[in-house]
Amino acid sequence: MPPEPTPRPGAAPVAPAPDSALPTPRDLRVAAADGLSLHVVQWSREGVPFLFVHGFGNEAHIWDDFVPALAPHYAVHALDWRGHGDSDWHTDGAYDWDDHLRDLEQVVEGFGWQRFVLCGHSLGGRVALLYAAAHPEKLAGLVVVDTGPEHDPRGQLRIRMDAESQPDPSFENLAECQTMLAHQYAAALPSAIERMARHTTRQRADGRFVFKMDPKLRNFSARAEGMSNDELAAHDEALRERLWAACRSVPCPTLVVRGAASDILSADVAEAMVDDALAHGSLAVIGRASHSVMTDNPDEFGRALEGFALGEG
Repeated sequence: MPPEPTPRPGAAPVAPAPDSALPTPRDLRVAAADGLSLHVVQWSREGVPFLFVHGFGNEAHIWDDFVPALAPHYAVHALDWRGHGDSDWHTDGAYDWDDHLRDLEQVVEGFGWQRFVLCGHSLGGRVALLYAAAHPEKLAGLVVVDTGPEHDPRGQLRIRMDAESQPDPSFENLAECQTMLAHQYAAALPSAIERMARHTTRQRADGRFVFKMDPKLRNFSARAEGMSNDELAAHDEALRERLWAACRSVPCPTLVVRGAASDILSADVAEAMVDDALAHGSLAVIGRASHSVMTDNPDEFGRALEGFALGEG
């Protein structure tokens, strides 16, 4: 059966992005793997489906700024990964790459999409590459935002330290949360920080605000527990090889987006993806942007995305 709209208890109303007329979203619940239910924001229903998937620690509304330009042309949707946003948490902390891949497969099957465009940032971009390799016939286009088969260790360490330094933070008010997010997303626009704080938190019974993300996701050490250093290295190498193979197998037009100041996706890796691996790849380097490209420079990112998605590039 197709997904049905389900009201989200306590969900904040969507505030329009500045100078933008957002369509009215519908909140859907979609069956995923392992008996989980995932949250999808549906912005429009006419045209080829266009699915946004976010990165670690984010949620579906990270893409709000880019909906107005795409909604008249695509059936625009944005997914909350398991353990994030308003999607279910996995009891045993099953949050590996293939867990997300199985979820994505179930979501696409649930909607009945035969062909669609997929845009993913960071975690979402890597899962998108794995999906493209497994189901090349499904994708009309692919956008991979600031991620690739290899990550700069500096950025990986930064993300891990940010997460593990505050394993389960709480805030007296949203202003406190914005202060923390502004430190972690140093280049992000204030409007993006404000929206992020609203949509990534919920208010507990005691009045304090906490992140909707499963705390298990923030504990990188626990997730690697029971694996030796050699096993961890082998796991990372297998993923690297799998992602390079995925890049080489993607047949559809693919846009790789890199933040010019990214500490995750190096210029060398981004160029190798486009020049040596992807059959129909192009590269957009976004100035004044680090890893969180869409919050750091939404105007330039939006132009690159629209140029690709609307055939204007």
